[in-house]
Amino acid sequence: MTFVSIYTVGRLKHPYDHPASREFFEAGYEVMRQAGRTGQLIEEFSPFGVQIPEEAVKGEGFPVLTLTVWKSLQGLYRFTYSGQHRQALRDRNKWMKPYPEKHLSYVVWWTEKVKDVSWQEAFKRYNYYVQHGPTSFAFDFKHAFDEKGEICELSS
Repeated sequence: MTFVSIYTVGRLKHPYDHPASREFFEAGYEVMRQAGRTGQLIEEFSPFGVQIPEEAVKGEGFPVLTLTVWKSLQGLYRFTYSGQHRQALRDRNKWMKPYPEKHLSYVVWWTEKVKDVSWQEAFKRYNYYVQHGPTSFAFDFKHAFDEKGEICELSS
């Protein structure tokens, strides 16, 4: 069985302990609770203690990273664009700094084993995408690949 991983990176407008950032984290906790109820989320990795990569700290703002593993690409996609997560995406301008240059905010990839997913792997996949664009090794929802490496389209 294959699983799908997603790494996200952004920068908060305010310090982590600012009221607006606390609102972001509260919304994030609710989003993750909803994710857990989908039956699709397998693993959520804590960012605490992780050495934040250079691309996440460039520019202004306070880095925020997520790393999760899901049962299916379609399940992840549906979750991303529905419910509380969809609302959080709509509200992101309240919390997140815009990037002055084109910025990749997430990367997706397939894995055979959950234990093979790590922050180091996430950073490697992200950097690969930035350097080479979307391939079956690292992609986004607009340029998705199925677990066999074939181009696929996602729908909600």
